[in-house]
Amino acid sequence: MDQRRNVYFYETRRKNVSEKVTELKKLAERYDFTVVDRSDQANIIVSVGGDGTFLQAVRKSGFREDCLYVGISIFNDLNMYCDFHASDTESLIELMSKAELEVRRYPVLQISVDQNAVFHCLNEFSIKSSIIKTMEMDVYIDDLHFEMFRGDGMIIATPTGSTAYNKSVNGAVVDPLLPCMQVSELASLNNKRYRTLGSSFILSGDRTLTLKMLKGSNNYPIMGLDNEAMSIQHIEEIKISLSEKRIKTVKLKDNSFWHKVKRSFL
Repeated sequence: MDQRRNVYFYETRRKNVSEKVTELKKLAERYDFTVVDRSDQANIIVSVGGDGTFLQAVRKSGFREDCLYVGISIFNDLNMYCDFHASDTESLIELMSKAELEVRRYPVLQISVDQNAVFHCLNEFSIKSSIIKTMEMDVYIDDLHFEMFRGDGMIIATPTGSTAYNKSVNGAVVDPLLPCMQVSELASLNNKRYRTLGSSFILSGDRTLTLKMLKGSNNYPIMGLDNEAMSIQHIEEIKISLSEKRIKTVKLKDNSFWHKVKRSFL
């Protein structure tokens, strides 16, 4: 860790968080870290807030692979991406000062819209109707036409994102050691014309999922990129695959993904 000494703090806009971040900056400088004002100057990016803040920190800094992301929770409980409490930051600084530090790598989705704009997601990509009208899409797995979907939309989640929106629609919780993506339906219609699998399914990281909007269908979808929404009209095709990018975080003893799942849900 001797080469990782530049720290950038990304904070949520909650009351009293700025005071905590000021304390963290002073503590970091006391341990000979350099606090920087821009994320592109840092090799350690620390989010202070909750899981939503962590997702924003990763997104705003460009899903960097050459730095370490650390989540500090300002809430009473730890979260899926936040490994440290705001009240116990000295242990974090001591850990970061170690010469040898284990890291874990989380998969990231890559989304291509009409073979033009490219986006990334750490948690999930979702597409939903923005008006009271169903969506109609042809669903392809690689080159195979898999199904014709009609319904409210779809969620495509990473393994770490499988515990979020995906889980709320009865998707499976997936170990992040498996490089894959999960597809879950939102209120699909099944009749003689439209037929879907009717359950979540998991695709290998080598697969590409393609969603082709049917003509005359809903032309005003809302796309969710983690915890950000984006509206693009008249989309024709969306390709989703697993990116080569991997987000690095601190690996702690007794705080694996499954420790977090047990702590959060059981």
